Amino acid sequence: MEKKTKINPSDPAIITGGMGVRISNWLMSRIVAMTGGMGIVSGTGLETIYPRILQDGDKGGHVRRAFTELARRQPALAKPIFDLYDKYYIKGGKAANKPYRAVPVWRLNRLEGHCSGLNSFWEPPRELQLLAVASNFAEVWLAKEGHKGLVGINFLRKVERPLLWTLYGAMLADVDYVVVGAGNPSHLPGMIRSLASHKPTSLPLKVYGANSKSGEFFAKIEPSSLIGDKAASLPKPKFLAIVSSFTLADALFSNSETRPYGFVIEYPEAGGHNAAPAKMKFDSEGQAVMIYTDKDRADVPSIRALGLPFWLAGSFGTSKSLSRAMEMGASGIQVGTIAALSGQSGMAPEFRTKVLQLLKQNKLKIDNTMVSPAGFPFKVAQVQGTISDKTVYENRKRVCDICLLQATYVMKNGSLGYRCPGESVKDFVAKGGRAQNTKGRVCLCNALFSAAGFPQVHADGYVEPPIITLGEDTASARELLSELSGGQETYTISKAIHYLRGNK
Repeated sequence: MEKKTKINPSDPAIITGGMGVRISNWLMSRIVAMTGGMGIVSGTGLETIYPRILQDGDKGGHVRRAFTELARRQPALAKPIFDLYDKYYIKGGKAANKPYRAVPVWRLNRLEGHCSGLNSFWEPPRELQLLAVASNFAEVWLAKEGHKGLVGINFLRKVERPLLWTLYGAMLADVDYVVVGAGNPSHLPGMIRSLASHKPTSLPLKVYGANSKSGEFFAKIEPSSLIGDKAASLPKPKFLAIVSSFTLADALFSNSETRPYGFVIEYPEAGGHNAAPAKMKFDSEGQAVMIYTDKDRADVPSIRALGLPFWLAGSFGTSKSLSRAMEMGASGIQVGTIAALSGQSGMAPEFRTKVLQLLKQNKLKIDNTMVSPAGFPFKVAQVQGTISDKTVYENRKRVCDICLLQATYVMKNGSLGYRCPGESVKDFVAKGGRAQNTKGRVCLCNALFSAAGFPQVHADGYVEPPIITLGEDTASARELLSELSGGQETYTISKAIHYLRGNK
């Protein structure tokens, strides 16, 4: 007999996507939560975003307020996090033509005395641990402040070196849901259980060149070294795995150690990183062409038969999508593009205006590309002046200075090295990479930071250009724009949620 999907009335029917770097920011997510949906904040890169917010003057004092709450809850963190606040804070904000002060990047140091046979354990610099914990706490806490609605956080499994510390920071803020995609998130349920009790927790790293002689490599967090050893247990957030195939969903479900609370089933039209199509095609220059067919769509009835709650994403942003999803047995829908183009998203206003103008003129084009260093297909809006513009792309110097998407590999001396196909071709090849893998790749880190209004300015005055990522289905956003009046340039996120519930 087919299992019935568990529909929990406490689960939200509408959830927003954890988009980009701070496109899904705390402000938008807070409003979504207060309107009865679940706002999901993006946990990607916050340990760099927050120092940049401080260097811009901490407008509104939101970071100070959140750090004060973290210090109240975890007194052991009070001095170190406010030392970091003072280190990066610039009263009144830095000059627009001056660079942001850099933060440490995600390079790991071996934890001596923590080896197990050939296996070794690694951690980032102390400052980076603190920034990751504090910034993720702050983003979640600010989204939850002043109401009892639901707030989740999104992480990319592919961005694995920060994951233990970013997850722990979000859990310290009592995040309600954790949503993870861009890779197999099988370790997340165990990590959540362990971190809820503040236990030392490790995560196996994907390390190129690792073998039976080198052993396995693990990132490891020691919560007691951050907050002491007398903290009360934390609430365990519900874990949602983002899947695009029954195969992955079934594998996660079949093991009680990896079983999630539920799934977000992502269709190929969804924005950001996607699973590759089953059959890859290539153009005359050898570049992958992303053409999806019905064979690339998840087997929803089979996933439904597993009996866990699920939400549908990718082309489910219309006024009729929620009822359609419910008819398919879903708990609800996850939406991205319609939220990313709302007035409360974290997209820098000047770039949102450009995109909306193209959308109104029916000239907005979304390409499915292989620009991402992560190796996943990635959807990019073709907007003049952004890195999708061939001239802008070719004029950018290839540098990798944020390093979130670097791959980890074993160097000859047994330590860990890091390389990115978005960096200098010469440097990438010298580190053992293949030159052909650099073709067409861009620096997503810098470009996504720029899209959120935090572009790095280099010493020579060069300003990092943005990249705009959206899903393929923009019809709903265009419909909402057509209803604007009185000089309005965009709609509010509240209006979008109202529309998604089928209310005109």
